[in-house]
Amino acid sequence: MTQNNAPPINLLAVSVGNTHTRLGSFQEGELVDTRAYRNEELGLVVDEAEQAFGAIRSRERATVLLSSVCPDITDRLRSDLQKRLGVGVGRVDEDLMIPIGRQLDPEAIIGEDRLLNAAAAYDTLRQACVIIDAGTAMTVDFLDGAGTVHGGAIVPGAQMMLESLQQRTEQLPEVEMDRPEEPVGHNTVEAMRSGVYHALQGASRELTERYAEMAGAYPCVVATGGNADLLFRGYELVERIVPELTLHGMAVTLRTALQQPDSS
Repeated sequence: MTQNNAPPINLLAVSVGNTHTRLGSFQEGELVDTRAYRNEELGLVVDEAEQAFGAIRSRERATVLLSSVCPDITDRLRSDLQKRLGVGVGRVDEDLMIPIGRQLDPEAIIGEDRLLNAAAAYDTLRQACVIIDAGTAMTVDFLDGAGTVHGGAIVPGAQMMLESLQQRTEQLPEVEMDRPEEPVGHNTVEAMRSGVYHALQGASRELTERYAEMAGAYPCVVATGGNADLLFRGYELVERIVPELTLHGMAVTLRTALQQPDSS
């Protein structure tokens, strides 16, 4: 949402994850369109980005931002986008710093998506929270009440767990992740799904409780990522599911930059 007296946010946000690239179109601060493609489909990403940017190109301060956790494709994608769109493409946390505090080891490298998630969550909640990003891997991060990321935990994501079971055993089959029918799996596929489903929920709960002990108060828990709804819909631990939290973090980053005194 555009805040009172805030500059208009007209943004094409391009977020490269471990397996998928997401496009988000913001008009006057509202996320009006999202699209997702596999990272192998970079040509399609550029084609769709051209179409999406066409809808906001004529608006005030139309901007393109790129966030990526895949260094191998970042420079190529940025170059292709700039050639096709005919505008500069800003890099998150290089050209525009993500507006979130960080209490991390001096040499720590943390994914831009985790920082963007924290920035979006704090912009809305203004309180301590745990942010669960259930994607290819699952991260469970702690953000304190002053808006500082302390880091968190990384565990294999749902499909990664299932693939590992299949690849490292003799008889377990390939399985696509889905919500188990019930806790007790009455066949191998359901047993695998139940194990992964409850392992990830259990990890989230245990880590949240540990963070709460550290903070001295129970934080709000927010979930995002491609498997957030599957894993956490109806789960009492999670108070909010925000599928496009990373994209919202990119909009927060742009808005904060535009509000700086030296912004034109």
